[in-house]
Amino acid sequence: MTKLYDTSEISYKDPLSFDIHPWKKVAFQVASSSISSIIEVFLMLPLDVVKTRLQLQMVKTTQEPTSYKGFIDALFKIYRQEGLAAYWRGIAPVMVSDTPKRAIKFLIFEQSKPYFQFGAPQPTALTYALAGGLGGTTEVLFQNPFEVIKVTQQANRKNQLSTIRLARHIIKNDGFGLRGLYKGVTTTMARNCLFHIIYFSFFFTVREAIAPSQDSTCEFLRKFSIAYAAGALGCISSLPLDMAKTRIQGPQPVAGEIKYAWAWKTIATVYKEEGFQAIYKGMVPQILRVGPGGAILLLGYEYLYDFLITNFS
Repeated sequence: MTKLYDTSEISYKDPLSFDIHPWKKVAFQVASSSISSIIEVFLMLPLDVVKTRLQLQMVKTTQEPTSYKGFIDALFKIYRQEGLAAYWRGIAPVMVSDTPKRAIKFLIFEQSKPYFQFGAPQPTALTYALAGGLGGTTEVLFQNPFEVIKVTQQANRKNQLSTIRLARHIIKNDGFGLRGLYKGVTTTMARNCLFHIIYFSFFFTVREAIAPSQDSTCEFLRKFSIAYAAGALGCISSLPLDMAKTRIQGPQPVAGEIKYAWAWKTIATVYKEEGFQAIYKGMVPQILRVGPGGAILLLGYEYLYDFLITNFS
């Protein structure tokens, strides 16, 4: 299979060797990222629901009958108490936001790479880190309102809140700003930036360092393993910020009082009141989601982009 970022690896046609109109290339990048995003969201959202529930649950509530004792307990308890549909709660805002925001991310990543090569003939680890961090940070400007809606929907155990009605309710009561749809935006930016610096730099650097296989199955497994590891490492590194984002964007412990507002203060408060383990609460479902999810997203994007350029350029 063609390797898109290193022209030394060419199996039948090198996509970079085609004389492609820039706008056509952009269209292929958008289409590839959109399709791979839809697949990843549908398959991995149940684990995101479990992760969100665990992160919102404070330690002092874990003795209550309706509380979750861990990943497996939460996974089965959500099904028993709320039904199968609960695993895809919040899918509407995710589908609406993830497809365009990931298109934005990959587009910025691809278009900014040449500016971060700093004279080098090929992209370096620093190139991938800076381009990935920029793409991941920029997508938040579009993503954050939908994240606020998604977290609110996933936190609600009783009612399936309508996405439109919930958005109107948030806008009416809290507005568009840092108390409303852009609540937690700086924390989301910090999380995304850190995750994508590790995610993109690890994947492309390690992939180029390990020799490709001539066997198509082994080559796919090689790329999938590297992408899985990239997602897992990015997840572990950024999970404290992800926990803070969920606490900030989710329901506050006491109605009418804002306890969680800023990333570092939230992390410090959770550590002081609930201990170190609470900072990494939800790590298992998050790694199980982001690891394969990241592999699906990256490889889906790469294979689809390769296919489109090879067959429709």
